[in-house]
Amino acid sequence: MNYSTIPVAQSIIGHCKANGINNIVISPGSRNAPLTLSFTNDPFFKCFSIVDERCAAFYGMGMAQHLDRPVVLLCTSGSALLNYYPAIAEAYYSEIPLIVISADRPSYKIDIGDGQTIRQENVYEKHIGYSANLKQDLIHATERINRYSPSWLADDDLNQLQIEVQTHNDLELSTSLTVAFQQQLPIHINVPMEEPLYDTVEIDLALPKAVDFKRMDSEIIPSSFRETWKNAKRKMVLVGVNNPNLLEEDILEALGSDSSVIVFTETTSNMHHPNFFTSIDSILAPIELSEKKDELFKDLKPDILLTFGGHVVSKKVKAFLREYEPKHHWHVGYTKANDTYFCLEKHVKTSVNKFFESIYAEWSESPSNYFKLWDKVRLIYQIKREEYLSQVPYSDFLVFDRVLKSIPEEYQLHLANSSTIRYTQLFPLSPSLKVFCNRGASGIDGSTSTAIGASVNEATPTLLITGDLSFFYDSNALWNDYIRKDFRIILINNGGGGIFRILPGRKDSDSYERFFETKHKLNASSLCDMYNLKYDSASDDISLRNSLEGFYNTSDKPKLLEIFTPRVINNKILTDYFHFIS
Repeated sequence: MNYSTIPVAQSIIGHCKANGINNIVISPGSRNAPLTLSFTNDPFFKCFSIVDERCAAFYGMGMAQHLDRPVVLLCTSGSALLNYYPAIAEAYYSEIPLIVISADRPSYKIDIGDGQTIRQENVYEKHIGYSANLKQDLIHATERINRYSPSWLADDDLNQLQIEVQTHNDLELSTSLTVAFQQQLPIHINVPMEEPLYDTVEIDLALPKAVDFKRMDSEIIPSSFRETWKNAKRKMVLVGVNNPNLLEEDILEALGSDSSVIVFTETTSNMHHPNFFTSIDSILAPIELSEKKDELFKDLKPDILLTFGGHVVSKKVKAFLREYEPKHHWHVGYTKANDTYFCLEKHVKTSVNKFFESIYAEWSESPSNYFKLWDKVRLIYQIKREEYLSQVPYSDFLVFDRVLKSIPEEYQLHLANSSTIRYTQLFPLSPSLKVFCNRGASGIDGSTSTAIGASVNEATPTLLITGDLSFFYDSNALWNDYIRKDFRIILINNGGGGIFRILPGRKDSDSYERFFETKHKLNASSLCDMYNLKYDSASDDISLRNSLEGFYNTSDKPKLLEIFTPRVINNKILTDYFHFIS
């Protein structure tokens, strides 16, 4: 097999191969040529070429999220790795194991005016699980080193110095990969390499020992937890972002049948039971509007708040739990425990299934009307929602109802941020869907790239639902050769950042429309022509129904359906919904 002649490049390939890391997303460049040549010459690796580094990073992140395994991002030196940063921040807060490998200039060429050269070491310092700054090989381009940085060589034995470099690099690689696997966090490996960069040699690569993938041992659940849980009359389980099929069926049933428990889930929780509450804001918004607001919130206030999973979308539940503080807040999970509600008492570092198995092992139900009381409220808003939909005019609200009901079973569903995820929270979804959204940093950037990356290894088709600003912002996501024929995009174009019309401030000023809502008249038809997607559009309820009818059918290329909605009435229809169900 042909690999780069540069030892550090061989080491990186060996560590990836020994640990089964075989998905490599490469953005073109010269300084990263030793690694690009080595990865692409070895059939063990599946290499993907994405020119735009920002899109490449989100593409790799979507792939890593779907596979639940590390994926490599490889770029050249200079500003290239800065374009990874939005996805790195998202991966850090979403706990997705990206492996960023950035090629670098030798340190003696930094800050002297050389091209494509910046200070790359520790560049992601605040948003990374580990930064591995590798050392430059001394037995490669030794004459250049002796000319530009002779102190590195001194009078010592060159081979011994190279052994020290190799030892340092191997330790750094093992340490960083351990963080990626055990903590599920992104890591950064910065690799200085001197020219020549394109020479290869045919060798049998020596593989290092694989890192230990095991997470920490499960924590023993104290008996006091079981007693406290048993005696509490009001227990709220609030579930954030999770991969599908996290909880075992008997645990779901135990939670769903416990009269002292209400389970609040979100679209991104991927957890389903008939007794779970799937639209948190539809419970809380009517209370906010009620004359008995304080009394109702006190009735809802839990004795125990138990959380697991990633970030929660609903601002209303955050405001409620911060104001009406539970007696106990426990978070269950191996990695981070965010004190989102400013009352975290205990982080139980074990699997969620093991925690509930312990809690319900010798459980006998304590009579409570907590679930029954709020289930009545839920049934009322569900009836009122259907009544409202029967009379609401064509708008974002109606479109989301139509679109979400149209999605075929078993699809992978990716949602853009801002209005898209918030509207989706208000409607029921089929339990067969696998739902994802970039809720770590919650930006509108990268949603399309993430969805395309996640679709590559998925057995079923993928649908992305996105807003106009998010889609046009990430339009370079379509610039690659890996978009499957069964990939579908629904673009809801309301002519601007519609979510800003819900927020306080004057909505009728030129300043507002230009600098907040960013009103525009763009459409996606030309982009679809350029990137070879089949395009269709709808602008009223009849054309929407007609377009959705064949949208998911088999086709010879990906499809995009652009749905135009009225810009200025959507916010009123949404706010009126909460008044109506009240």
